[in-house]
Amino acid sequence: MGRILVVDDEAAIVELIALNLRHEGHEVRMAYDSESASNAVRESLPDLVLLDWMLPGEPGVSLARRWRGDPRTKALPIVMLTARADERDVVQGLDAGADDYLAKPFSTNELMARVRAVLRRKAPEALDAPVEAGPLRLDPSTRRVHWGPGEVSLGPTEFRLLRYLMTYPERVHSRAQLLDRVWGDHVFIEERTVDVHIKRLRDALHPVGCSNLIETVRGAGYRLARPSPAAA
Repeated sequence: MGRILVVDDEAAIVELIALNLRHEGHEVRMAYDSESASNAVRESLPDLVLLDWMLPGEPGVSLARRWRGDPRTKALPIVMLTARADERDVVQGLDAGADDYLAKPFSTNELMARVRAVLRRKAPEALDAPVEAGPLRLDPSTRRVHWGPGEVSLGPTEFRLLRYLMTYPERVHSRAQLLDRVWGDHVFIEERTVDVHIKRLRDALHPVGCSNLIETVRGAGYRLARPSPAAA
């Protein structure tokens, strides 16, 4: 399931969309203007943004265009939501970088179908795409991890765990979330198992000098810190 940012200045619409997304198992963040949407994406990249055209401050179509021009967010999936349904408005929204376009009013079933379709299209690209955090690089296609010139040897679980943490740098993940995302919600194991694998991951990163990237957030869980620019 995906992590989805819903951006609309109408609170009732946001709440309705969020309710349906959560029902399908997605994790939802909400924003009601362009500034809070920009801050949310700057903090951590979602898997998909549902973006209203008309927003207080910067219009959604302008925000989409700006995200497409930024290397960090250029591949961010965007579904534009708007009451502007003229053909030229649709073209303008798609030209701005939207992956799909849905005119208001829309049915929740149609919206959920569009969400699933966009996430499916993006999934194959994400499966084998290398992930980087400063000098730390993980390549799913070769199953290799490097810190600069040094290679890191990881077991299968530690590899999946590091890949997930690197995909969402600086985001705090509870043990329950890590169990769900890394092990799968069909696996019934104790939360302290996460602590064991976090220790193994740190031990594996220690020889190349980057074990401190895996941070413990007291009372909350774990996160991957961004390496300093001077790290090598």
